Amino acid sequence: MNHYETVFILNPVLSEDQIKETVKKYEDFLVSKGAKMVAKEDWGLKKLAYPIQNKKSGFYHLFEFTVEGDVINQLELEFRRDERFMRYLTVKLDKHAVSWAERRREKLNVKA
Repeated sequence: MNHYETVFILNPVLSEDQIKETVKKYEDFLVSKGAKMVAKEDWGLKKLAYPIQNKKSGFYHLFEFTVEGDVINQLELEFRRDERFMRYLTVKLDKHAVSWAERRREKLNVKA
């Protein structure tokens, strides 16, 4: 099992319910493929550095999970098929990135 982090940007015209539904759908997709969700973060509506699809903002979300490598291709195929996604990036984390992510989550929990 490899450790991954996926950040994706959802279209800003979606309602709050549509965003929650979309995030839940892809979380369930990963779990159905045998993934173990480590963390899930909603970064909210952010201004983009440059326009994407003539949009200047988007809803950012982060998934951190462990799963077999072949599932990533299936996940990204589903992202490409869904027009609600503007961009996505999946990164395989090494041991240093995993420890950094744990420290970042602890800082967020202390602030909350």
